[in-house]
Amino acid sequence: QSWSRGMSYCLHSESHLDTGPIYVRENGKLHVVNQGAGGIQDVTPKTRPFRLFSRSFSVELCMNREDDRARTQRTDHFIFTYTKEGNLRYSAKSLFSLVLGYISDNVDHIDSLIGFPEQIAEKLFSAAEARQKFTEPVTGLRALQKFTEAYGSLVLCSLCLRNRYLVISEKLEEIKSFRELTCLDLSCCKLGDEHELLEHLTKEALSSVKQLLLKDNSLSDAGLRRMTAPVRVLKKGLENLLVLDLSCNPKITDVGIGYLLSFKKLNCLDISGTGLKDVDAVIKRIQKQIGLVHSKVPLKEFDHSNCKTEGWAEQTVLQWEQAVMEAIKPQDNLRSRTAALRFYGKTRRIEEVVTCTVVEAETKASGNLQFYKEKVPNCHLPLKKEVAGSHELKNNRKRALAEQERERTSKQKHLCLTVEDWDLLNTY
Repeated sequence: QSWSRGMSYCLHSESHLDTGPIYVRENGKLHVVNQGAGGIQDVTPKTRPFRLFSRSFSVELCMNREDDRARTQRTDHFIFTYTKEGNLRYSAKSLFSLVLGYISDNVDHIDSLIGFPEQIAEKLFSAAEARQKFTEPVTGLRALQKFTEAYGSLVLCSLCLRNRYLVISEKLEEIKSFRELTCLDLSCCKLGDEHELLEHLTKEALSSVKQLLLKDNSLSDAGLRRMTAPVRVLKKGLENLLVLDLSCNPKITDVGIGYLLSFKKLNCLDISGTGLKDVDAVIKRIQKQIGLVHSKVPLKEFDHSNCKTEGWAEQTVLQWEQAVMEAIKPQDNLRSRTAALRFYGKTRRIEEVVTCTVVEAETKASGNLQFYKEKVPNCHLPLKKEVAGSHELKNNRKRALAEQERERTSKQKHLCLTVEDWDLLNTY
């Protein structure tokens, strides 16, 4: 009884609020509090639905409440579609999509991605790429380095920067962050011997490069000496190089070609349009020391169609190029000034894409100097062969083996060291 009076008092004190009926369960039975009499009576729950909130009740989803500029209603967490009747229908995005978007917005704050699943990392990279996070000067470089450190060739395995020397100058640090590249095309970029990117080619991060195209880059013997120094001295750097294009570099002479002989794994070499003095001697030297044969016809390895930008960052490189082209596009307010300079005989320098048409014409006129490695002939004999021919082949092989054995024994005789020679070797 005292409990009911207390409840009644509480209800009367807040009678201005429409709280609705209050149900109390006691001893396994459901009771309702009678607000009018202040007592409790047994009732049977009604089956009609009960409205939990009033008709004017509404809920507002607010994100980033601490930011005053974010008080406006956000709609990027919903997907808007239309029904067949033409009505607007929206559904909330999945939690994975919301988290992916949030991390991509703050991708520069990631500490490390090493050990993170590749499938999720690719989606994260695409989300950040769609937001153009990698085009930002400082934060984009930091984010790109986290991806390249963890995934290497998946981010980019082949990079084509042909005629894109402006992209190289603007995004040099980002380009240097790529690891485990297998193909790199820097043709027609006029880099010269002292460029920082050429020095980066000798680092261990690019030891995986197998195809390197340096056509028309104003290289000389000094540049080749620096580029091949790690291979010649430390057996590091571009030791896995298979295809090398040095055409249209007229400052490269016979001395510079000597530095290339350290690339023992080369399969294709193009030195057309270089400043060679004794071409025949160079051809014989290349064939003797690294086993490359002079090709009479142009090789397909040097048509620059095999090297394309491939990897997660393919669209990122395109975004860099578009940003550079937008930056150098002449503005409307500068046209009058340009016209005035032309009137007074002065020309305004405008960066344009470098073309190799003139140099290529000179190369064709001077001759083709492309080399390739012959395939090892098949040692299996054809099925249809006469018996007499097979016997003759066996005899020839026996003679060749006998001659090799005689040469080997003669060399051993000449290589026999005297006592004085052994004493000299032991002093080292």
